[in-house]
Amino acid sequence: MNDTLDNENILAQRDPGGALRVAAEQFSQASFDAVVESKENDDREITSVVVTGMGGSALAALLAKVWLKNDSTIPFEVIRGYDLPAYVNSHTLVIASSYSGNTEETVSALGQASGKGAQLGVIASGGKLVEIADGSGIAHVTLPTGLQPRMAVIYNLRALLALFENFGVVQGKLQEIEALSQWLGQESVAWGPTIPAEQNYAKQLAKEAVGKTPVFYGGALTAPVAYKWKISFNENAKNVAFWNEYPEFNHNEFLGWTSHPVEKPFAVFDLISSFEHPQILKRFEISDRLLSGLRPKATVVNLVGDSLIAQLLWASILADYVSIYVAILNGVDPTPVELIEKFKKEL
Repeated sequence: MNDTLDNENILAQRDPGGALRVAAEQFSQASFDAVVESKENDDREITSVVVTGMGGSALAALLAKVWLKNDSTIPFEVIRGYDLPAYVNSHTLVIASSYSGNTEETVSALGQASGKGAQLGVIASGGKLVEIADGSGIAHVTLPTGLQPRMAVIYNLRALLALFENFGVVQGKLQEIEALSQWLGQESVAWGPTIPAEQNYAKQLAKEAVGKTPVFYGGALTAPVAYKWKISFNENAKNVAFWNEYPEFNHNEFLGWTSHPVEKPFAVFDLISSFEHPQILKRFEISDRLLSGLRPKATVVNLVGDSLIAQLLWASILADYVSIYVAILNGVDPTPVELIEKFKKEL
């Protein structure tokens, strides 16, 4: 496996879409100039926020919800489906997020939000959502095209924060993201294809995961990142994967590991933030100890960074590198998601 991941010819053959190049450039998204067009804002009071989106297009909102929980007193919900909550009204800010701009669940939810008289915002690279926003004067941020949604999370986060600032939900957070760009770039270099496996953390994690079903665990702060790792393994590596979070894990799934032999075809990863609640950190350690001999020992991924958002973005980029390397070991192209596209056409 070392030879495979360090072989430039194999990497080029199995990554024809340049997923590794995209991963290497993700740090630059942190300085994306998220321009809000049609800055519709009548200064109405915003008492709740709903972001509607699916898959990778919802990830930025999930990260933001964790990161901003101490910065805003306004209730904030992420909806991944067709329908909005009944409480949505003229004092709710509803942001429809779809990288393609054509996700039918998100388009449906935007229509409902409009019918309820909500304050509206749109994040997309084009498609129906941008057409609607342009035609109706809805505040929106247009994202750069040409990426898979799962690889545009930081673009999406910048856009979301720009809309939040436009509508007075939070202030000053765009600068925090931009300040991380150079550091994220420096960290990403260590995971690149030219760095040999014995010195490359991303390649090492890929070797631990390949041929198995990964299970990613986060705490209250890292749960969105655990979900991001699941998505990246599903879509980049074409590899089934699962995720869950502590402390909920200890109330059900914890016991699910106890009834079969240790030779389970899983790879367990604990995503740990130094900012996590001390009792949650203790739960990770005790759970792994009590499950010794009942499941594979967890590989601990200690998130790096001086702030929570730094750690979340660091882990998000690492997720793509690791899953792309697993794709290469699996002999599949990391970039296309043909079955999803076929499914959408069938719908």
